[in-house]
Amino acid sequence: MKRFITILLLAGFSAVIATSCLEDYLDKAPESGLNEDEVFSKYDNFKQYFYGVYDGRKYYSGNWRDYNIKTAFPLYFSFWDQKYSWEGMTDAADQGRYMEGHTFKSGQVSAFVNKFTYDGNRRPILESMFRSIRKCNMTLEKIDMLQDATEEDKNDLIAQAHFVRAFCHFELMRIWGPMPYIRKVLGPEDQWDIPRLSKYETLKQVALDMDTAAIFFEKAGRMRRDPGPGQIGHLNDPEQARPNGVAAKAYKARALLYAASPLNNDKGQSAWEEAAKANWEAIKIAEQHGYALLSAADYKKNYVGTLYTNEQLWAWDAGNLSWNTGNLAGICCGIIGNSVSSWSGVCPSQNFVDKFETKWGDPLNTEADRQAAAEAGHYNEQDPYKDRDPRFYIDILYNQAKVPGFGTAQIWYEVKDGVISYGELLDPKYLGRTYTGYMIRKIWGEASNKNRTSVRYTDPLMRLTELYLNYAEAANEAYGPNSPAPGASMSAVDAINLVRSRIGMVNIQPQFIANKEIFRERIKNERNVELAYEGHYYHDIRRWKDAPKAYAGPITGVQIEKVPKSTVYPTGFKYTRYELEALRQSAWKEAMYYLPFNQEDNFKMKNFVPNEVW
Repeated sequence: MKRFITILLLAGFSAVIATSCLEDYLDKAPESGLNEDEVFSKYDNFKQYFYGVYDGRKYYSGNWRDYNIKTAFPLYFSFWDQKYSWEGMTDAADQGRYMEGHTFKSGQVSAFVNKFTYDGNRRPILESMFRSIRKCNMTLEKIDMLQDATEEDKNDLIAQAHFVRAFCHFELMRIWGPMPYIRKVLGPEDQWDIPRLSKYETLKQVALDMDTAAIFFEKAGRMRRDPGPGQIGHLNDPEQARPNGVAAKAYKARALLYAASPLNNDKGQSAWEEAAKANWEAIKIAEQHGYALLSAADYKKNYVGTLYTNEQLWAWDAGNLSWNTGNLAGICCGIIGNSVSSWSGVCPSQNFVDKFETKWGDPLNTEADRQAAAEAGHYNEQDPYKDRDPRFYIDILYNQAKVPGFGTAQIWYEVKDGVISYGELLDPKYLGRTYTGYMIRKIWGEASNKNRTSVRYTDPLMRLTELYLNYAEAANEAYGPNSPAPGASMSAVDAINLVRSRIGMVNIQPQFIANKEIFRERIKNERNVELAYEGHYYHDIRRWKDAPKAYAGPITGVQIEKVPKSTVYPTGFKYTRYELEALRQSAWKEAMYYLPFNQEDNFKMKNFVPNEVW
């Protein structure tokens, strides 16, 4: 069997591993008996080799573990045994049970950074991305050996290889910072200690690769994988899980938005103009191919209960998950899975809950905002969940919310005769309980110890909604709130109001669209709310360079005391904002924009400048 030298460009391109390309193909030892010609000349074998980017595994610590692009998917990331999410590493949420996510956001990561790089028992994102990049480059180099495939199928493989290569570089960029862009299979004689591109140039290369992917997807007839709405087979193609041409255009547009953002932009206004143009183009292409926003009634189908939706341009189906599966331990609190000691839970902070406006569009972000809303008769701090943005009721599990199996959510304490008792969802015997007064609802399927069912979970990796938000952000920076980008029929304000109207929210109030500086803050808030807990917030506050302020804290929650109903306490509960204990607070260091690499890798690099360890 012909041997190959695989150079995995791990953490600065330092690990040189002798392996077999064919072993990678099968994720097995070489007893498979296949040679290079058999792998790359036959379509079924070639596709199985390439599809390792989606499902490839590696033997690690006595078990086969995922080493593929799923490791970078937000929902899959939250499944790991350390029980925290991207949001749990920010001020957007507390994770209930005290674990590494808390130390992470307090500025301590170096001791466990290997869990993000090579540790197959956790989420080896870094190694998985570079393994997948190599498979993509091998696919592109060997594609002409393929003999029994149609031209459309060959073009589809070429398109997917460009898409996945770009996806991997993008994920590496936003987690570890700018990278070299690897476009060929590196051999033992090639230079592996390669200097980084600039942040802007890394993202531009991602956009170019996605553009190439879109060209080949179109040649392959795969701008979408399934027939459009109303046709037989809609949302049910056997290859539905694979990316398509519309998704490639959308990812190009996302990459250019990141390139224009303050953390990465060294081209000024022109970068925002390019991002606005790309996102508008992606919107029109998506609409031309039948994609559309779901109705308000079907909104949550983007996450749970449905395999795929027509709002998802690309999504990952995580399958049916039982109410007590360990995969939900990082999302749901202990009482949900009937786990006293191991589950954790995404518990939204009061900081993030305040981003949900009143149904009249009053901001509630600051004390001054809340006072103004109260004076307008739109908000009462002692009846805080009344008349809110409809997404609040979808996204947040709050005190007295209706919950299958529990009746209503009891997230309170009561003091009688000096004795404290607790509502059911605040039971202190659970280590993984809420300390903020809230639990996540949006990405939870509402199966629990008291509603023992299984629910299908889907991660919406790219929703059409995001393109409207991306366009609004870029168009506002380039042309202001009320002027459409050249060739576009929608202004930044129009795009934001479209996203709001779909869910039943009123338009942005007029005083917030006077200029781009004022409107910028409402665009950010709208993005936070619409994309809440989908894995965006961690990256958004970094690209906006808002992370220092967000991590400065304090992270707050609400203490809810059961009291007699009165004029002051009309719901029979006293709501008191409070700061979480010190060990649950966050702290910012400039190094926290990116993860560090392992120290042993840092010592091997000369041309590739490593990140600061924090």
